[in-house]
Amino acid sequence: MESEVLLETSQINDEFTLLSLFIRADIVVKLVIFILFAASIISWTIIVHKIRLFKSLREISKKFEEEFWSGRSIKEISKQALTIEDSPIKYVFLEAVEEIEKSNQGTRKDVDSLSFRLEKTMDAAIDFQTEKLSEYFSYLATIGSTTPFIGLFGTVWGIMNSFQSIAISRNTSLAVVAPGIAEALFATALGLLAAIPAVIAYNIFTSQVNEENARMYRFKEHFSVIFSRGLRTSNKV
Repeated sequence: MESEVLLETSQINDEFTLLSLFIRADIVVKLVIFILFAASIISWTIIVHKIRLFKSLREISKKFEEEFWSGRSIKEISKQALTIEDSPIKYVFLEAVEEIEKSNQGTRKDVDSLSFRLEKTMDAAIDFQTEKLSEYFSYLATIGSTTPFIGLFGTVWGIMNSFQSIAISRNTSLAVVAPGIAEALFATALGLLAAIPAVIAYNIFTSQVNEENARMYRFKEHFSVIFSRGLRTSNKV
């Protein structure tokens, strides 16, 4: 009797490895596992990419702001900015400089009209950079909101298989019930492993995008005030 119990326990332990769970699973549970595994890979690819992006942006934006507040003229700063790596705040600045240069090509300057066009140009540049920074966020949101339900579907399916095994074999021993329940819990765990990092990353990255957006709008206000003051006194950049 004792040897039979040990043999049954050994079989259960063999069936509880991740590989054996996947191999024993039916086509529906395998499909669920594939979907969750692919979602997890996509999620972590985006997470790693965004972590590197925002880490470098902080350093580059700080370097550009130091250059902007160096006291040099706008033309000198625009030339020096070409040696600095691309960043959202640099893009907003260069778009503003380009609009100023286009306006300087005219024979007559309208201060109010130029200030208005400059505001609109910088607003459009900020919106464009914000959309660019938020790229792929919809994937994180989708993965974070759907993968738990996909895993839950695999859970329900695995439990159904367990009940079917009981009905067919008319045996309620752990050896009969355990594989199906293990498949169900495995699908649930994969769903949570895919969803939790995606949700956390989405919230953190959204906060960082908001910080960059606020930084660009602060820069826009400072630039507009400085430029308008210089334009009204000297009527040239």
